[in-house]
Amino acid sequence: PRACTGARCSGGRPSRPPRQFNPSTQARAAQMVGSQYHAYPIDPRAAPEAHLAAQPLHGWHGDSSSGTRIRAHEVLPAGCTGEDCVTPVKQFQPTNNTRDCRGIECRLPLIIRPKARAKSCAEEGCLAGSEETVSSTASQLPPVHLSDRAAQFMGDFPEFGYPSSELGGAPLGVQLTCDIKPENEVHSEDALVLHLQLAKGQEKLVEALRTQQMVIRDLQQKLVDQQEALLSQQREVLEQQRRMYEQMDVVKAQYALLSDTVKQVSFQSLQGELQSYFESHLAGLQSQARSHLQKSYAGHKMDMDSKVMDVVGEAEFPQPLLGCTSTCGPEEFCDFQRVPPQCQKCTMCPPGFFLISQCSPTADRMCQDRDECLELPNICGERVKCLNSPGFKCLGVPEREAVTGLCGHNYFYNQELQECQACSDCDGDPVTVPCTAICDTVCGHLSESRLSQAWAAHVVLPPPKTSGTNIFPGLQLNILGKETSDLLSNNAGQVTFLQHGLVWLDHNVAIKHSCRNFLQVGMRLNGSQEEEGRDLSGVRIEQPDGKYFQGVSVSSGVEVEPNHVFSLLLKSPNQHCNQSKDLHIYDVITPSLSLLWLSHDTGAVSMTAQMSLLVHYQTSYRPTFRITSVSDPYMISLTHDNRGVRFTESGVVKFVLQQALYSMGHTCIQEGLSLIAYTNQNGTGQETTQAFKIGVNYRDTSITLSGAVSVDSRDALSFEITSPSQCNVRYFGDGTGISMLSLIWIPSAMSSALTATVSRTGLPFGAVRNKPLLFEQISSDTPQVHLARSGEPNTQKNFIFHQKGTANIALNLKLIHSCNIVKLTLQRVGVVGQGEQSGPVAQQVTGYMPEGSEWASIGLRASFQVQNGTAVYVTLDCIRGRVNQITHAGGTNISLLWVAM
Repeated sequence: PRACTGARCSGGRPSRPPRQFNPSTQARAAQMVGSQYHAYPIDPRAAPEAHLAAQPLHGWHGDSSSGTRIRAHEVLPAGCTGEDCVTPVKQFQPTNNTRDCRGIECRLPLIIRPKARAKSCAEEGCLAGSEETVSSTASQLPPVHLSDRAAQFMGDFPEFGYPSSELGGAPLGVQLTCDIKPENEVHSEDALVLHLQLAKGQEKLVEALRTQQMVIRDLQQKLVDQQEALLSQQREVLEQQRRMYEQMDVVKAQYALLSDTVKQVSFQSLQGELQSYFESHLAGLQSQARSHLQKSYAGHKMDMDSKVMDVVGEAEFPQPLLGCTSTCGPEEFCDFQRVPPQCQKCTMCPPGFFLISQCSPTADRMCQDRDECLELPNICGERVKCLNSPGFKCLGVPEREAVTGLCGHNYFYNQELQECQACSDCDGDPVTVPCTAICDTVCGHLSESRLSQAWAAHVVLPPPKTSGTNIFPGLQLNILGKETSDLLSNNAGQVTFLQHGLVWLDHNVAIKHSCRNFLQVGMRLNGSQEEEGRDLSGVRIEQPDGKYFQGVSVSSGVEVEPNHVFSLLLKSPNQHCNQSKDLHIYDVITPSLSLLWLSHDTGAVSMTAQMSLLVHYQTSYRPTFRITSVSDPYMISLTHDNRGVRFTESGVVKFVLQQALYSMGHTCIQEGLSLIAYTNQNGTGQETTQAFKIGVNYRDTSITLSGAVSVDSRDALSFEITSPSQCNVRYFGDGTGISMLSLIWIPSAMSSALTATVSRTGLPFGAVRNKPLLFEQISSDTPQVHLARSGEPNTQKNFIFHQKGTANIALNLKLIHSCNIVKLTLQRVGVVGQGEQSGPVAQQVTGYMPEGSEWASIGLRASFQVQNGTAVYVTLDCIRGRVNQITHAGGTNISLLWVAM
């Protein structure tokens, strides 16, 4: 530096000694750190330029992305003019106008920016060559960024141009310290927006809560108003009930006075008849009453005196009245006549009585007998006297006239008491069986007791005891089924019933035998030890040659009691029938015995009748009947000519007719016999079902027909057996059930029936192998079962059930064939998820047609359970042969019976 010139220059020595320039020392320093860091050059004037060239100025004086390097302007020292000034020093010019910051400190906020240093003196009095000016110029140089190691190295060489630390300088340039406090934080724009939205949401939520509170207050106020209105209505109802009870008391008093007056007048007519009876017994009753009263009066007097004495003695110690130990229920009262008093149930007024006073906590309900003779003076007619009772009785009227409906509406005739009684009221419970002319109402839920049930079992021949065993005395067939159930038990090949009710039995059997004349398959029911057994039904099987199997079906309907035993028998009219050699039963895959059990709660009625003997031969025959048993003679009776069965009310009838006969003539074999059932109403007969039977010449045989048909009130069921001309037939009957009519009538509310025949088109012919039969419905549709219609799956094939219950099917088929074996199988399609199995239910087998016969027949009968959606169909199978023709009418039909479960 030059010496200071001017008036203000002082003559003292500079503030610090000048730096000594040592080229060798500076060269060594640059060589050690030049590989990674930029140092100042040897020339002091070139040092700032070298530093600017090595470091780009990011954001100081230009765009940082472009990386443009801006050179600092050359600034002369303040106060220097002329050629005597030193070389100008290059300085950085900050971008701000205030010139208060330098370098990177311009990016800092004002609050933490370091204070500006004192400016250099620019006046003339300043010392131009002093050391203070040089040090201030050197302190304004840009800092050099070095690592700690480089800083430590360069700190050891203060002669490189850095200001010393004792003068306030830093060996590495500017050091910044940031003290950011929470109050210095500034919220971002998104945070402020979110804060505002939360504040607005809180305001809306508060407003919604206030609105809901107002709505709740309104609802509470409305509820209070409704409760007040309800209470007022209840008060009005109670007041009306009180007034009604007062009026009822007045009416009862008036009715009592009136009834007493009328009774006095009405009894005068009976006084003459009853006076002699009363006078004859009055004297004896009075004497007995006096003696009894005297004895009881003496004993009760002593007891009363002692009780009075006890009460008087304990008068000064009053005791509370005795009562029931616990509070009685709503339908109970405290009976003080018992010791100690106990709560008893209130008495219900029986049918035929009316209520006088309601049940109270201290008194029972009081009922008064209704005097039907007084209320209905002509109930028994003008000439018949009426006697009041718990019901009423018409004196001198026979039972036959009473059961025809003399009792009137809501009354039934009690056969045991021989009087008319009022029908029971179910009091809200469902009516299982309605009240009839001779039967009271049956109340209860249908689900509580089972109304119907089906059961099935296999039947086999027992093993022969010896090789020459004959079956003349009768051979019992073994029934193989479930050993026991809630309905029956099976033991030793017999069935023992455990419940009373009505039973319908069906047995399908196919036998090939070489016995002379015929075999007879029958059903027998053995009662208790006091009662003798009886034959229920029987069918004859003729075929002495033993060439082919012949299938027959035997059926019966009967009323059973607990401990009744049912069995199947096989009989021969002579002793020339060996069990081990002459009998062969076809083993079918399905159970051959099935039964349908009906509870008495269904209101079903059973009847059995025997056919009369006809000694003359004729071609057309209408059998006459003689009733052997009937469970309800009011519902079922015979017509005036005994040729038909008449029904009082509408319902469904399940029937079977089995007639024994003897035929003569070759036309009997050729054209056969037909058994037809008719329903007659108002003199008009309508055919319902028909069965065909191959005739024989000079043989004993039988024909059978079973079916189900709906009947209306006053309808009659009759039968006719037709035979061709030049075929003489003799009909007869005996006590073995071979000529028997059995039927069961079921009310329409519990059952339904459907009848159909085979379709005219689509009948199987030729080599038939398990082909289904198509049908045409004859009767009207029922809600419980129908034949699949056009557009439904399995059209004209499936019979579909729509309600859970028990079903019975009877099928008669008339055909022409040359098959060795013909199988008729009833198939069931079960409902998925109901636990019902699909497959064959029943099967029947028959063999070759006899020589000279034009037609053959095969029948099938069975009972089984059905669900909602169960479907059944029939298949035909011909083994070694062909089917030529199946008739669609006149011997081919199917009838279905459904009974509620």
